[in-house]
Amino acid sequence: MPRGVPKAGFRKTKNRVAAMLAAAPAPTESRFTINERFGFVGDMIDMLAKGDQASVVVTGPGGLGKTFNVIKSLNRNNLNDISTLEDREIGELVSTKNSFLVVKGYSTPKGLYRTLYENRRGIIVFDDCDSVLKDPVSLNLLKAALDSYDRRIISWRADIRDEDLPTSFEFKGRVVFISNMSSVQLDQAIVSRSMVVDLSMTNTQKVERMTFLMNQEDFMPEFTMEAKKDAMALIGDLKDRVKELTLRTLIQVTKIRTSAGAKWKNLAEYTICG
Repeated sequence: MPRGVPKAGFRKTKNRVAAMLAAAPAPTESRFTINERFGFVGDMIDMLAKGDQASVVVTGPGGLGKTFNVIKSLNRNNLNDISTLEDREIGELVSTKNSFLVVKGYSTPKGLYRTLYENRRGIIVFDDCDSVLKDPVSLNLLKAALDSYDRRIISWRADIRDEDLPTSFEFKGRVVFISNMSSVQLDQAIVSRSMVVDLSMTNTQKVERMTFLMNQEDFMPEFTMEAKKDAMALIGDLKDRVKELTLRTLIQVTKIRTSAGAKWKNLAEYTICG
């Protein structure tokens, strides 16, 4: 715990976070279709890219295109992806203006502070990096980063041994959170500072989304549409028994439909249902 944070306040925040992560009620069903909601993701990212919005939160089950949709929208706005810098020289300065960085996996509060500082003028996409949404210290840093004040000042008053990190700085960047958690499980201070798209889906809606993506020209173009439609039809029939109802399932069944011969349905059913 950083120096200067009252223990009682820290425990209160920690308990609140734990309560949020407990079993939460299902979100209220939206009157908008799942494909319309995915369209709203692109609209919100466009606003964020223009600087009209500080934060966007995208929640819902994995494997159905959340990250793809966000990255596609950022690329459409001519933003430079600086997530992988393998082609750059060590020590080379990289401008974070008009760029975005994708952060995956786990981050400590100190690591989050550094990420916010180093990308204080760009866009940061936290993709399935739920540690920053669960830790009380990280949440306080994010609240400061997303505040509605004219100047958003982020401070770290604990010991900083890294000479290149200041104890406070002004954050002018923007943040996107992509999480498999439901929106009702997120800290409401983050939700209130953000535009939120909840992509929670029933099995029927998952099939609807998969069918929409299956019909896109760039989805598995090496396979025939007949094979993809046959695979999708079988998944639709088995949707309430399938172990994992995601695009990975559709890809797997399409490959089986193409290669396994006349008995492909039995093999596919056993593979995806057990």
